Amino acid sequence: MRLLKDLGRLGRRLVANTARVVQRVAARNVLGKPHDRDTVWLLVRISDEIPEQRPQRFAFGRNNSPRSPALVDLLQALDAARDDTRVCGVVLRFEGGFSSATQAAALRRAVFNLREVGKKVWAWSEGYDALQLQVASAADRIEVAPSGTVHLVGMRTQQVFGREFLDKLGVRAEIVRIGSHKSAAEPFSRKSMSEPQREQMEAWQGVAFDELVAAIAEGRSLDRSVVRGAIDEGPFGAQAAVERGLIDAIGYPDELEERLRQETPGYEESEEAPLVDVLSYWTLHASDVGWRPLRGDVPRLAYVVARGGIGRGRGTRGISSQRYTELFARLRQDDAVRGVVVRVESGGGDAVASDLLHRGIEQLAADKPVVVSMGSVAASGGYYMAAAAHRIFAERATLTGSIGVIGGKLDLSGLYERLGVGVDAVESGARAGVHSETRGFTPGERGALQREMQAMYTTFKERVARGRNLDEVAVERVAQGRVWSGEAARELRLVDAIGGPLEALAEVCERAGLMRHEAFLLDIVPGHSGLPVLSSLLRRARGRVKLS
Repeated sequence: MRLLKDLGRLGRRLVANTARVVQRVAARNVLGKPHDRDTVWLLVRISDEIPEQRPQRFAFGRNNSPRSPALVDLLQALDAARDDTRVCGVVLRFEGGFSSATQAAALRRAVFNLREVGKKVWAWSEGYDALQLQVASAADRIEVAPSGTVHLVGMRTQQVFGREFLDKLGVRAEIVRIGSHKSAAEPFSRKSMSEPQREQMEAWQGVAFDELVAAIAEGRSLDRSVVRGAIDEGPFGAQAAVERGLIDAIGYPDELEERLRQETPGYEESEEAPLVDVLSYWTLHASDVGWRPLRGDVPRLAYVVARGGIGRGRGTRGISSQRYTELFARLRQDDAVRGVVVRVESGGGDAVASDLLHRGIEQLAADKPVVVSMGSVAASGGYYMAAAAHRIFAERATLTGSIGVIGGKLDLSGLYERLGVGVDAVESGARAGVHSETRGFTPGERGALQREMQAMYTTFKERVARGRNLDEVAVERVAQGRVWSGEAARELRLVDAIGGPLEALAEVCERAGLMRHEAFLLDIVPGHSGLPVLSSLLRRARGRVKLS
């Protein structure tokens, strides 16, 4: 049996090395020779949220190819471009809205790092919103379409409250909560924000707004007061945005392509602009870990994407406790995996499932380095999971914390009465109908649920105290269901540092004993690996793309 396993590993390494031969040939055709200089520009298309997981397959056809690699792959590709002499620069092409402030922060750092080593970075869009401009501000040159706008108008956090609507229907929200700031049920039980909710939302949004202002001011060499003034007077047409110093120029995509040809040595006017899609660049170069030793292998790291609501079982949607705890157990037992990054993007969910996930990460962390990278939100059960890791990274605008418990039900008895719906039941036990929607909680039931949730809250705080090396008094001060920005959470020791996927990977590499710049395989799980295959490489005949 062991011989068969060894032969299987040998076969896989031979296949990987054969694929690398094809990969290197394709890379030379698309990118140029390894020591060429200023051969291509990378085209990064940004639309909506950048996917956190790899597409199931890489298809390079014009009609069905993915628009963007996974976020961590995109960041690694831009990092690889810093030292790649063939890459003249990067073009950021914004398409549609861009909804994630934390992804914007991580991408902006990667773009700024390119500029620091002398790579050119240009940005073009039909129009910019605030987050797009935040990323683009790290570029050397920002252009917009002649009829485009810069929609820089500040930030707004809005909630819809349905209490009066439910009252009209005869529906009543029966809520039990532990924590003065635990506000998840307010849309069902109130007509407007409570003061605690307003307080924490204003604090979080203040951090996100300050980061936006600081980024634009730094990138555009403007005073922060000037940027705030521009925000208060926006939006702006293209020419007004140029006059304000928010962008550099107005132009069409074909005009930008012409300038790219002029900036790249060796290209004639008749040739297509030297643009290579960043997904192709990642496939052909940035994902290349070198030749596989026949008697060993390059180090492997796992990147676990934990995204969505937390629930029990093994469902495929969200973060199901059984499916993910089994995944953590497999990673723990896999000797080839040297360390794990867990990318958490979750507002929480079931309390028991959250505790099981915490336990799974805690057991994994007993054997291997585990580092968490928080996305836009890692709160309640999402933070419960994260607290078990060795180190936690968050962006300044990450919404995190929410250490508290909430539960309840909707009492539909009034609605049933209005509709003429009758419900009858046979019960054995005084509280058999505690979860029935046909009535509210009795005082005894409410008291019992309160005690149950208090026990969950105590357990939650104990897990945080143990994972974060804090005493329970300190945890109680930052708990009560309150949410924090990543910046505030760092100051309160709920997270360790400001950063994103690349910073988390660097940390786990160091903890796993990998040398600086040592190559490693990165498995994004759960899901398909998305590693380049021979067929996709062979389909990539030329590699050039159009900006428009």
